Amino acid sequence: MMKQIRTSRLLCLLALIGLAGTASANLAKPVYTSAKDEVKAMFKTERDKCDSLAGNAKDVCVERAKGQEKVALANLEYQYTGKEKDRHHYLESRFEARYKLAKEMCDDKSGNAKDVCVAEAKAEHDKAKADLKANKAVAEAESDALDAKLKADYKVASERCDALAGDAKDSCRASAKARYFQ
Repeated sequence: MMKQIRTSRLLCLLALIGLAGTASANLAKPVYTSAKDEVKAMFKTERDKCDSLAGNAKDVCVERAKGQEKVALANLEYQYTGKEKDRHHYLESRFEARYKLAKEMCDDKSGNAKDVCVAEAKAEHDKAKADLKANKAVAEAESDALDAKLKADYKVASERCDALAGDAKDSCRASAKARYFQ
């Protein structure tokens, strides 16, 4: 009974963390540390459940638990810091965990069926990796375009300010700098 309460409490905490992280990094250090400890404990319990299994079923169970733990910890880290680098690591850990699990599941097969299964897992992994890379490139291009637009708009506003004199000119320039983030 206590285990069920703890697990449901952790799942609620992770859901709240997910909601909190959508806006920005909102976790306080004690909440982050506590959640991290609970994630580790929960997934240790999940891995321990795998001991009752044998063969590839045990390997699949262990790989699933390890993957879920890595993804949960990466998500928690991203929710705590809000850094783009941690977001990238979280997304990467998701497709890495799926790939490792899919490969482990292929071990139940043999011959050509296993080869096809491994090839499909690798293809999905490569597609996810390519999508992540493409999305990163698009985000960088959009950021560069926005910077160029702001600089161009600032230049025009600055030229307009040159027609003024004294305090009006200073005020105009300060306003333009603030408006165009210069």
